[in-house]
Amino acid sequence: MYELRHLATLVAVADEGSFGRAATKLGYTQSSVSQQIAVLEKAAGGAVFDRPGGPKPVRITRLGAVLLDHGRELLRRADAMSDAVERFRAGDGRIDIGTFQTVSNVLLPTVIRELHEAHPGCEIRLFEEETDVPDLTGLDLMFFDGPADGPGDVDIDHLKLLDDPHVLVARPGDFPPGPVAPKQLDRLPIVAHPAICDQANVERFLAQQGIRPEFVFRTAGNEALLAMVRAGLAPAVMPLLAVYPNEAGLALHEFEPALPAREIYLLWQAGRTHSPLAAHAIEIARRVAADLDQVS
Repeated sequence: MYELRHLATLVAVADEGSFGRAATKLGYTQSSVSQQIAVLEKAAGGAVFDRPGGPKPVRITRLGAVLLDHGRELLRRADAMSDAVERFRAGDGRIDIGTFQTVSNVLLPTVIRELHEAHPGCEIRLFEEETDVPDLTGLDLMFFDGPADGPGDVDIDHLKLLDDPHVLVARPGDFPPGPVAPKQLDRLPIVAHPAICDQANVERFLAQQGIRPEFVFRTAGNEALLAMVRAGLAPAVMPLLAVYPNEAGLALHEFEPALPAREIYLLWQAGRTHSPLAAHAIEIARRVAADLDQVS
């Protein structure tokens, strides 16, 4: 049987090029390193290092190279397992959350504050990305604008948090007060987000209705879009929560009939048992989203 500590010693000797430097790196004596390599060689049935002697570095044998490749992978998986166990058991441990800017600005501040109040020692790490396909690698939870399938063979569970209606954002006086009809967007210059995620859904819906706006500027930044509207470049079609709470000096017009709302979901890998911290985050997010849904 190959023990992880023996494989770790094998990796250290291969990386350092000598038993002495490997011993220093691992905090062992050189004789202890030699003994562990001897045990490994006995289990493998042959030498894993050629030892030229003197100051020359030891060289990995072909048998040792096979053990080294698999040993590195086993050690990586063992570290990942230890990390997963630690994160699950520690309610005051770490939680990694994928997010996008609307959630970061509007929903997450309350979620994070309440998590810190309940778990003062917790570490919360946010990873913000605008993407069509959610990648939950290394994440406990991910906020996403729509239900989604994961890449490859990754199955995803989801919880719908809220519907975020779309509005026309313009300068006061550019449109009469009250709702606007989607057909008014046809040939209308507008500024917009890149044509991915929710924006792609909006443009697809408009195209199906024969409505084709003229996109004169695109940016992923909500505040940059609002700045362009304020500057008079063109109005924007945006989810309401992407405007809130920066709507000062702008006119927001509902659509009548309404455009399909942006759907905000919370995702996680299917079959995963949540840590106490992740479970609490889901509970808080559900409650905060319910409050925001009433606002929108």
